[in-house]
Amino acid sequence: MASFRSILSYYRPYRAIALTSIIAASVCELVDLLVPYAIGQILNLLSQQPLDAPIVAIAETVTRFTGVTNTFQVNLAVLGALVFLATVIRAPIQPWVGVWFHWWIALAARRDHSRKAVEKILSLPLEFFEENNPGRIANRVNKGISNHTWSYPEVAGQLIPKLVRVLGISLILWWLDWPVALGLIVSFSVILALTLRSLRRIIQKEEILDSHIENTESRTSEIITNIKTVKAFANEARELERQRHRLDREFKMVIDRIHRGYMYLITWQGTLVQCCLFSLLGFSLAATIAGRVSLGHFITIYTLASMAYAEITPLSQVAEVFARRYASVLRFHEFMELPSGRDSIDLGQAAIPQLQLSGKVDFQHVWFSYVPGRPILRDITLLIPPCQTVALVGRSGSGKSTLIKLLFRYFQPDQGQILVDGQDIQTLDVRAYRKRLAIVHQEVDVFNGTLWDNLTYAHPDADAEAVYRACAIARVDEFAEQLPHGYRTIVGERGLRLSGGQRQRLGIARALLADPDVLVFDEATSSLDYESERDIQRALRTITGTRTMIIIAHRLSTVRDADKIVVLNEGTICEQGNHDELLAQGGLYAHLYAIQRDRDDSPDQYYL
Repeated sequence: MASFRSILSYYRPYRAIALTSIIAASVCELVDLLVPYAIGQILNLLSQQPLDAPIVAIAETVTRFTGVTNTFQVNLAVLGALVFLATVIRAPIQPWVGVWFHWWIALAARRDHSRKAVEKILSLPLEFFEENNPGRIANRVNKGISNHTWSYPEVAGQLIPKLVRVLGISLILWWLDWPVALGLIVSFSVILALTLRSLRRIIQKEEILDSHIENTESRTSEIITNIKTVKAFANEARELERQRHRLDREFKMVIDRIHRGYMYLITWQGTLVQCCLFSLLGFSLAATIAGRVSLGHFITIYTLASMAYAEITPLSQVAEVFARRYASVLRFHEFMELPSGRDSIDLGQAAIPQLQLSGKVDFQHVWFSYVPGRPILRDITLLIPPCQTVALVGRSGSGKSTLIKLLFRYFQPDQGQILVDGQDIQTLDVRAYRKRLAIVHQEVDVFNGTLWDNLTYAHPDADAEAVYRACAIARVDEFAEQLPHGYRTIVGERGLRLSGGQRQRLGIARALLADPDVLVFDEATSSLDYESERDIQRALRTITGTRTMIIIAHRLSTVRDADKIVVLNEGTICEQGNHDELLAQGGLYAHLYAIQRDRDDSPDQYYL
């Protein structure tokens, strides 16, 4: 659970300027208290009542240095100078120390929050993203950073200086009339304690509301992401009704649990403040009539007491807004305190170590389970010689893609080990290791940038000739030149401006451009038509034998020419050999082959 101390730690680099600005803002608030005090002294001067000792001492000092003997004029000048200092001199200073520096710190911290949030996202294990909605993650991070930014100026620039202001008022009143000051301190403390107790309940309700809002915004993100599916099934009205129900529930929570509670708070708070102020007015008036307090002091006491009680509402408002934001700030810090993946990369490392592999891959007695006690892979032992093409086939859920995830170190085996060139992959630098691998998924991830940027994502410094060569093999050039701006065309969020087949060609070209030692195709041509797939397969034969290739088979065209075909069934290897050998064995592969052959007249379009 995130603590307030952990939240403050984000501002540690700016503590010097933060403390300076807080102190300066607090001093400005204290200087403002000179106005009611000076006005009270002016009333005493005009009514020929004695002035306070500090004013008399300052006036005597001025008389010694100036030689002016008119006591009335000197005293009036001193009091006028105090008012001038507290108003005209303070006015241009306070915006800088009370606003500018606090916002500078907040925006600098926002930059740090954003950078650290990206670092945290990049360091989290893959299973976190498989188990959590991306929209919810983005909402928690963005809202947490935003509320962090807005909260600091309110606390450092308003809450703390206002509390110092009330403390200063209490000290002045204690000096002028301690019974009145005692009454102010007790009543103010009681009101503040009751207010904080109410706000604590509001924070608890806000945490629940924040979770509901997170769910609603996450669903909105999903609707945008899957808008084609929503429209294809004519589910616009259904999605709208779901969101309307969520929004109505949020509205009810806001009105019934938060704003209604806050309205009750400010109602009893305002009534109690006025009662206390009226009582203090009566006490100070009685003291004035009794001659214990001068008329000037009476005006000063009443004005300062009014100023103190007037701060309760702004302080409550700042505290209430902070309470609302604090809930999402806590959720953000809970996210930031999530444990990083075991293979998280040290992003502060300057350079990636160089690593060259021959491509020999050796799975030795590998066991793996996503859920303890329910293994997905069982005692997998498989040797892939360098520069060979190996196909993994089997029914859905047999463990083909999981095997690749282990190879990429997205997960670690429960038992056994995976060797590359005789080295346990867990001992290799993860960045250097993954730089020597490349994968083309069935669903290719595309960024909202240009086609060129997406092609060169794995190799940003690639020269144009290498890019065009990879595009020719993957047949990207066929559609790239037809785009409005060629390779500089923006392809849209998740590549929505490209067809499924075009995205797969992009993924193949991107992987080829990375020039890996081990190249994995995870059903990488499933969205291509037969003719395009056949042409790409022919082009890929030009690099066969130059690197290790692992193919998760979807069509027989990706299997027949493989050096070895490995058949998985329920997490175990049940057969392996080339195409002809497996057909001759008459096992699972031959069975699947026969089923797919009967489904289509064309022998080269069988599905596995």
